Amino acid sequence: MFKVFLFRNAFAISTTSFSIRFLTTTITSDSNSFTVSYLIHKFGFSHEFALKASKQLYFKTSQKPDSVLNFFKNHGFTDSHIRNVIKREPWLLSCDTQKRILPKFQFLLSIGASSSDIVHMVRCNPKFLELSLKNNQIKFEYFLSKGASSSHIISLLTSNPQILQSSLDKRIIPLFELLRMFFKTNKDTIVCLIRHSKWVASYPHHLIVANINLMSDFGVSHSVIARLLQIKPSIFCSKDLIKSLEEVKGLGFHPPITTFGAALIAKKGMSKKLWDEKVDVFKKWGWSDEDVIRAFRGRPDLLLTSIDKINLVMSFWVNQLGWDSLALAKRPHIFSYSLEKRIIPRASVLQYLVMKGLRKKNASLVAPFDYSGKMFLSKFVFSFKEESDYLLKLYEEK
Repeated sequence: MFKVFLFRNAFAISTTSFSIRFLTTTITSDSNSFTVSYLIHKFGFSHEFALKASKQLYFKTSQKPDSVLNFFKNHGFTDSHIRNVIKREPWLLSCDTQKRILPKFQFLLSIGASSSDIVHMVRCNPKFLELSLKNNQIKFEYFLSKGASSSHIISLLTSNPQILQSSLDKRIIPLFELLRMFFKTNKDTIVCLIRHSKWVASYPHHLIVANINLMSDFGVSHSVIARLLQIKPSIFCSKDLIKSLEEVKGLGFHPPITTFGAALIAKKGMSKKLWDEKVDVFKKWGWSDEDVIRAFRGRPDLLLTSIDKINLVMSFWVNQLGWDSLALAKRPHIFSYSLEKRIIPRASVLQYLVMKGLRKKNASLVAPFDYSGKMFLSKFVFSFKEESDYLLKLYEEK
């Protein structure tokens, strides 16, 4: 009798447990099904994505998610903005916007951000809406204590809101103090952070420190390191930096000199394959390997010129003007000038002067391209009074 009692009670408990599980599964399944359907029909998401996203959500009616969408629309977000934000952070559809999001919007507005700034921040990194408002305020207060203005902070956030996810103690403060060693003022340091905020938020701090120390030990001067931090900080995130340093030194650049940094940027700015292709283009136009290296030493950004630009300048100089390409090896900065706005107009004037015998045969053909516009006109157009009208016409037509 006792065994029968235990069996019956065990069966009853088991049946009840099964019923509860079945009911829970059914409710969850119904909710999940509604959520999936909502995501597909409201945003056009694929079934696969909607099913995955629904695991972060729980709503059985459209009231909650619709209120979230209306909140974003009322704050300047377009349908396209909202779709992109929800695709990246689906959990937002089930959050309490008044408690979780609105206070952050109000705080940003209070420090001078515009509605469009906020839209941009959320579009770039909707994950920052998860972050604690208190932690964000602490970061803002830190920057303010270093002399940043509200406009500085807004610029920092709009350029890369991911910085709000960076740890203040483990990343922002150590990086600020590191950069401060190379800049004269806090303001210069803050400007660097704003300009390269994505780099600040993304790359490992220990790698940056290690590469700065590596450069210093290699003999790169304090001023060169500061310049690199200003214009190309990603160099300090390279895992094979020593190889590039040795290559640049091998090309004849001395680490303490400013041009070493410029050459390093050029060397790190392209693959070996592209570098060799550009060298071959110069050689096609009559330069030797030595000419290329010599020109590169004089103008380290020479190899950053595109192959198309090199060919266009060389073709005009050699084929149309009939001048020697080696003249450009002595003044390679001409490749940085605009062909249409500077090279062609001035070359037309110089070509005419040479043809008329108004310019000495041994005079440099390249030097006049370095003059300011006003000085060029004074020296090569208006100084030839009888020819000045025609020369000016040549200059302006081209």
